[in-house]
Amino acid sequence: VQLQASGGGLVQAGGSLTLSCLVSERIANIAHLAWDRQALGKQREMVAMITSAGNTYYDSAVKGRFTISRDNAKNTLNLQMNSLKPEDTAVYYCRATVLYDHWGQGTQVTVSS
Repeated sequence: VQLQASGGGLVQAGGSLTLSCLVSERIANIAHLAWDRQALGKQREMVAMITSAGNTYYDSAVKGRFTISRDNAKNTLNLQMNSLKPEDTAVYYCRATVLYDHWGQGTQVTVSS
């Protein structure tokens, strides 16, 4: 499984960004898709996850501000990020669980105060 994330960038606090992840396989067949992030000097952590049934799960730090979605027709996973905070600064990775976890190359999100 190949994943390609895009959409990162530099944004001011309070701003918005949308991340996209193009997946090489039919995502309708993938049970779990997720976005993880890793800030400098910290461990990678899950931000949001969506199941094939459309159930969503969010880390408490982003709940109410981020929205994860999947477009099965386009084999794309998205993450809409609103009300961004400096502590959201990290490299964001999309993840697909197919037998085991697969990650893309990551996209940098930087939020300035």
